[in-house]
Amino acid sequence: MDPFAVMLMEKNKESGVLEKEIENYTISNHGNLIESIYMIHEEEKDLVYVKITTDKDVEDWEFPAILDYYDEDTLKNVALSCKEIEDTYNPTWEVVVEFIPIQDEMQKKLQALLNKHKEQLDEVYDTIKGKKEEYK
Repeated sequence: MDPFAVMLMEKNKESGVLEKEIENYTISNHGNLIESIYMIHEEEKDLVYVKITTDKDVEDWEFPAILDYYDEDTLKNVALSCKEIEDTYNPTWEVVVEFIPIQDEMQKKLQALLNKHKEQLDEVYDTIKGKKEEYK
């Protein structure tokens, strides 16, 4: 898989407008799992919000199955929080991580998050194989 370039922008908490570029990162693996990424300064902290999704368009029955078996707790060691996002085409989660001002360290954190997410997705895909009838 080719490296994936990610640009982190700061988002105004009140207006929702992306205001300035913070940093660029090169993600070696699983960058395609990022739907969006931005940073918000709140409560004296810089928090990065990453929306992560699946690596394929899922079938209708797979959507609830993936959400049923995806364990958000697996991301606890790399993220401050993780929650399901409703009303999306494919299963999507919003993950919050604390911003690290050192480019290489933040890049490693994002890569660790994506590696964990991909690992969890692969486990879920294996688990739901053969469960199509349960979700129809």
